[in-house]
Amino acid sequence: MSDEQDTNIPLDELEAPERHIDEGDQREPQSAADLEAVFDVPVRISAVLGHSRMHVSDLLKLASGTVLELDRKVGEAIDIYVNNRLVARGEVVLVEDKLGVTMTEIIKTDR
Repeated sequence: MSDEQDTNIPLDELEAPERHIDEGDQREPQSAADLEAVFDVPVRISAVLGHSRMHVSDLLKLASGTVLELDRKVGEAIDIYVNNRLVARGEVVLVEDKLGVTMTEIIKTDR
């Protein structure tokens, strides 16, 4: 036997350590309950299908039913923004008679 102490502890004997969060804490939340404080915070979500540039005079000429060409191709992923920050990419889906968005890729950024 070695001098090292046995570190194999059955899971049912483990207790969750107390968590003290400081400003430098970058750990992931352990459960949905850890996020409960932010559940009611409103956020703005945008699903961007594409972009187009035009002069104001051309914009004023648009009428109902006008087809506007975007910089994306059919089937290409759309960008999903939360509070003007790109957080995911996804695709447009039809649910009953409404359009929706399915997230297919989460974008992680370093701050």
